[in-house]
This record gives sequence, C-alpha cells and structure tokens, in this order.
Amino acid sequence: MQLEGIRVVDLTRILSGPFCSMFLADMGAEVIKVEDPDGGDPIRHQGETSNGFSLYFASFNRNKRSITLDLRSEEGKEVLRDLLRGADVVINNYRPGIMDKMGFGRDALRAIKPDIISCHITGYGLDGPYRDRPSFDFIAQAMSGFMSVNGLEDGPPMRAAPPVSDLVAGSYAAMGILAALVRRNRTGQGEEVATALTDSMTSMLAFLATNFFASGKQPLRTGNDHALVSPYGLFEAADGQIAVAPSNDAFYARLIDGLGLDDLRARPEYRTNADRFERRAQINAEINARTRGHTVEHWIARLNAAGVPCGRVLGLGEVFEDPQTQHQQMRITIQHPQHGPLDVLGFPIKFSDDPCRVHRPPPVLGADTDALLAELGRDPSTIASLRERGIV
Repeated sequence: MQLEGIRVVDLTRILSGPFCSMFLADMGAEVIKVEDPDGGDPIRHQGETSNGFSLYFASFNRNKRSITLDLRSEEGKEVLRDLLRGADVVINNYRPGIMDKMGFGRDALRAIKPDIISCHITGYGLDGPYRDRPSFDFIAQAMSGFMSVNGLEDGPPMRAAPPVSDLVAGSYAAMGILAALVRRNRTGQGEEVATALTDSMTSMLAFLATNFFASGKQPLRTGNDHALVSPYGLFEAADGQIAVAPSNDAFYARLIDGLGLDDLRARPEYRTNADRFERRAQINAEINARTRGHTVEHWIARLNAAGVPCGRVLGLGEVFEDPQTQHQQMRITIQHPQHGPLDVLGFPIKFSDDPCRVHRPPPVLGADTDALLAELGRDPSTIASLRERGIV
C-alpha cells in the first residue's frame, strides 16, 4: 500500500490525533497506538456500542495495533524509547510542553532517532499567549470565528454538529506528515509538524475572511442562504425541502429553465446577482411559490436534468441507504474476532490501483502489547513482570 513500511507511534487519544493516524493506517502505515493501561483511550467508553464495542472508537482506530504503557513510569518510557528507535513518525495531542516534561521533546526525539518526524496537534499552537490553555472542538469553533458566521441572522452564533475542528486539524496533520515524509526522502532530515484546532477552523473561513479583510465588517449570519449569491439555499417542495446551489449567472439561467419560470429571466430587478442578492427575500418567495407545487422527487429530477446543483436533505438513515453512498462504500462492516461485525464509516480517499482497506480490526485495549514487547526484545518473564506491576 501507499505507506507500507512506515511505522507510526501514536500517543493520541479522543479524536483529532486518532483521525490523523487512521488516515495513515488506512494507507498502509503500521500504526502503534500507545494507551494507558487504566482504561485506554477515553472514547473506548463513549457512544453507542455494538456487541460490547464502542463504534465511536472503532470508526477512528481501525488498522492499528494497541500497546498499553504507563508513561509515568521510567520502565514505560524506556519501552516507548525502543518503539521510537524503529519509528518514522510520532504523533501526540498533548498540551504544549508535556512531551518535554515526559522527556520526549524535539531534541530528545532527535537523539533517539535523528530523522524522526514528530507531529503535535494542539488547541492553539505550540507557542503564543494561549498555548497553555485547554481546548476542545466547541472552544475552537467559538474562538476561530466560525461560530460567529454560522446560524441565522437574528439567532445566536451556532456550532456545527460534527466535531469539525478535530477532523480538520487531524486531516491537516496527516497532510503535514506526508509532506514531511516526502522531504525526508529528499534530504534525509526529520521534521516537526504542528497543527492547532483553532488555526484549522480559522483557515476554513474562506471568502468570509477575505470579505472582512477588504471591508473590515463582520459578515452577517445567513443561515442556509449564501453570503454572496442569490437565489441559493433551501426551498420548499410539496413534501419537503430541496437544497439548490446556483452559484453564478449561468447556473441561475439553468435554474430558471428547470423551474419553468421564464418570466423571471427578463425581469430587470433580477438581472444580475447583485440585483437578486438585494432582493433575496423577494426572489426566494417567487421560487418557493413555484416549488411548492410539486414534490421533492419531481424537482430533483427536473433540476438535475437542467444541470442545476441540487439535492434532497437526507437524514442519516437515508444517507446510508442512498445508492451513491452505498456505491462509494461510505459505510463498511469490519469483522472483529472478539466482537463480531462492527459498522463504521468508509474510506473518503479513493485509490485506483491500491485502495484503502481494513487490514486490522480496531484493537481491544493492549491487544498487541505482548507481541510488540517481544519484538522489542523483552523475554516472557520480563513481560510478565511488567504486567504484574501495571507498567503495561
């Protein structure tokens, strides 16, 4: 596979870090998940379970090996040093400075493995006035400006339901690690990669930020309407809602064709996007008067035939029954040797020649501890002693 031969030591827990290392594992890297012997990653105990196993954990920790280590003990740290000597990448999502306190700061890592790539995922970054503050997804959504532009104009700032800052920061971290691996192949040198939840969300402000840079004005919250384009958003059909996204004049013309509203085409008050944007409530009302006359299915067929980006608003049950979702295999079943079939999200990255696949089930806590210790040269009596003393 793409990353076959790359070994990753994963010190992360919860979501941003495991999401990052999952991408690497899905592409063939050997990911060794280091967990505390006392319960392991907290998300092992969160969310709905299937056959006694957390699907939240399963979805983000497939294709990994698990070793338990008490990293507060010197013996546990020595095992970690041995793991790192054979590793290409080490990932953590501790607060800044914790790796240094543990004895695994940048200089210490380079002394262990000169060309190792270390990746830090934090709330605010490795330095700066907020570096020591705790943070989670909700705080990053608030502090990044994301919530201030999300929601209805007359309503409060609104978070996104999925933990998007964790997911975006984890994706950026995986991207940074891959770039560092390419650089190492070219130069032979390691690298320190860092992403932050708040930075990641700020980077997604897109045209909302550029408009602010140009005008100095806080963008208004527009709900399902677009901040630059009209008409755009959710419209009412006889039996539900349709999402319509005609992003420019060409698509607006197609929308008019698909709706059969030829009289709007010649109306001077709707000639340009600026005209339509100024009269957004008015044109939305005219479109809704038309769309309410037929079903969602009718308009989806008509508008797609006209080349208008549109779609129905699906609940999760409908999403995973949708033929395109099924064709893209975005729900997959992992056969777990102890817990039976586990349904998890599929692979968002597609490769034609060597696709991502499940080559290891999500591990039970410490499933690979004895095997990994043996690979590191510990004999059975030493392993038994470490286990008796709670080091593993």
